[in-house]
Amino acid sequence: MTEASEGPAWRRRAVERSIRAVRQRAEQRVQRFLDTAQEVIAEKGTTDFTVQEIVDRSEQSLRSFYQHFNGKHELLLALFEDALARSAANIRETALAKRDPLQRLKVAVEMLYESSRPDPNVQRPLFNDFALQLLVRHPTEVAAAHLPLLVLFTELIEDAAKEGAISADRPRRVAALMMQTTMFTAHANGSTFSDHSTPLTAEEVWRFCLGGISGQPGGPHPDREE
Repeated sequence: MTEASEGPAWRRRAVERSIRAVRQRAEQRVQRFLDTAQEVIAEKGTTDFTVQEIVDRSEQSLRSFYQHFNGKHELLLALFEDALARSAANIRETALAKRDPLQRLKVAVEMLYESSRPDPNVQRPLFNDFALQLLVRHPTEVAAAHLPLLVLFTELIEDAAKEGAISADRPRRVAALMMQTTMFTAHANGSTFSDHSTPLTAEEVWRFCLGGISGQPGGPHPDREE
């Protein structure tokens, strides 16, 4: 299509400005809904709230809410994805402060374990309540939400493999298995099939994962530089 067939330049500029303005207003409305929902979750310590509560508190309309979200589930999913993205960024920053690739991976596993573990002193309803519901009902959305973490763990495993610390022929698959093992163990810690007197630690989970990817019990190089 030629420039002439698209209309005068001034018309295109006017339309583009209008679209940008509409998009900006929509983004601001969405953010108000997200911020309000986050406040309500923090106050209640649970995801047990209604859409109408969020609408009233955000001082927006129900019609506006449903223009942007298909329901409460999509609102929570947006918060869940944002929280996981921030968690991945935090883990990345902390892990990359280590010089040794194997220690970077260790930090990532231990941080993921601690952030996934139920803690009576820390309210994490998005992870402890909603995440489990999401896993059962919408596994595809769970996979998409965890993509930033999967990318990070894949990179860390590839780096460790390049240094000869571990062997990883399929790093992305290994990363997924490591993440699932870490998060499931964290959620299950203290359940009926675990030892209540001696709860599992992040170090134990790391040693188990390392043994799996190295083929050696406890993993190689136990005295590598921290």
